[in-house]
Amino acid sequence: MRIIVNGQQAFGKAALEALLERGDEVVGVFCAPDKEGRPVDPIKEFALSKGLPVYQPASYKDPETLERIRALKPDLCVLAYVVIFIPEAARSIPTHGSICFHPSLLPLHRGPSSINWPIIGGATRTGLTIFYPDDGLDEGDILLQKEIEIGPDDTLGSVYFDKIFPLGIQAVLESVDLIREGKAPRIKQDESKATYESWCKKEHAQIDWSKPVDQVYNLIRGTNPQPGAWTTRDGKNLDIFDCAKAAATGGVPGEVTGVSAAGFTVAASGGQILVKRVRPAGEGKATAGDYAASSGLVEGSRLG
Repeated sequence: MRIIVNGQQAFGKAALEALLERGDEVVGVFCAPDKEGRPVDPIKEFALSKGLPVYQPASYKDPETLERIRALKPDLCVLAYVVIFIPEAARSIPTHGSICFHPSLLPLHRGPSSINWPIIGGATRTGLTIFYPDDGLDEGDILLQKEIEIGPDDTLGSVYFDKIFPLGIQAVLESVDLIREGKAPRIKQDESKATYESWCKKEHAQIDWSKPVDQVYNLIRGTNPQPGAWTTRDGKNLDIFDCAKAAATGGVPGEVTGVSAAGFTVAASGGQILVKRVRPAGEGKATAGDYAASSGLVEGSRLG
């Protein structure tokens, strides 16, 4: 089966690598155009190292791009982390159409930050979907889904890199096999259960220490490492990353209740957060203990 891989970054590269390792015939690799001042995309670099043709169209509506896809005579297109819209005219060229990876259990959490929001909302489970995309946003029939557990101390980083990423690569391979064998289902998404959230941006990651401690904790871990939860100290932003819920209670929301080499604790409603890693404005990341020592943060200081 002649496969086109269209993807970006580490996930796209890993999907391409997995297909090649087991002997699938990849006839072309598509990825986003290069950006000045940015490193070469890993999938492009890897594809070129394997002697594969690489294409980087700015638009998939261009007749020349469509003809280029047709010339490859593809049987399937695998969309492995794609941010450029690909219309039906391009998706339908392969004999079996196109399949797409999305890191949520569709129709839940359609949108670009589909891992952040479940964690921020306190969900205990999420997953991934391989589906047949249409012109809607994360719409189209489902081929397969995989569930994963969100542990109480999981972060955006751990959910994606430790759980969804490796399982997603397995799901891509499984989906290709099902299509090759003529066994791939097409399950309609239940629109009555559909949810959509847009980008999780810095403006959404500001900590309100007066909120219940569980909400504060979920916000911090759901934005770690991107876009990074933040508070203020003396009018300057302070990003907060690694943290834990402390056993202690008490204190006024936003009050630093203790400082040690392990970090510093901050009061929220109904509990306290032990902050372990921070990034002061204009500086790099540092342990919270080092930051407290160098910046003069002491018990009784106020954040926010």
